Amino acid sequence: QVQLVESGGGLVQPGGSLRLSCAASGSIFSIRAMGWYRQAPGKQRELVADSTSGGTINYADSVKGRFTISRDNAKNTVSLQMNSLKPEDTAVYYCNVKGRARYWSDVADYWGQGTQVTVSS
Repeated sequence: QVQLVESGGGLVQPGGSLRLSCAASGSIFSIRAMGWYRQAPGKQRELVADSTSGGTINYADSVKGRFTISRDNAKNTVSLQMNSLKPEDTAVYYCNVKGRARYWSDVADYWGQGTQVTVSS
């Protein structure tokens, strides 16, 4: 069982900053990627940023230059530094891990419980 525990989030004014953190624990044989998704009311869940084990980092166009993802492979943690926040960044943010629980397992998606980020004056 893979468990993801998120921290951070909250209410911030436009132009402000927040930092989200996520720690993965439990039975993890290997991790292919760690990242963050978000879902705003009435919209589909979308990728914000992820970091693959091969060293590739992907960002949604809407957050490039404002958000920075960082990952600690030794600790199985991933963080998202969010700067210059805008009202349209308001959403529930979910930590995601793509990986195998056992060596014989297929690659699966594991999700955190979600943390609310609200950008408003």
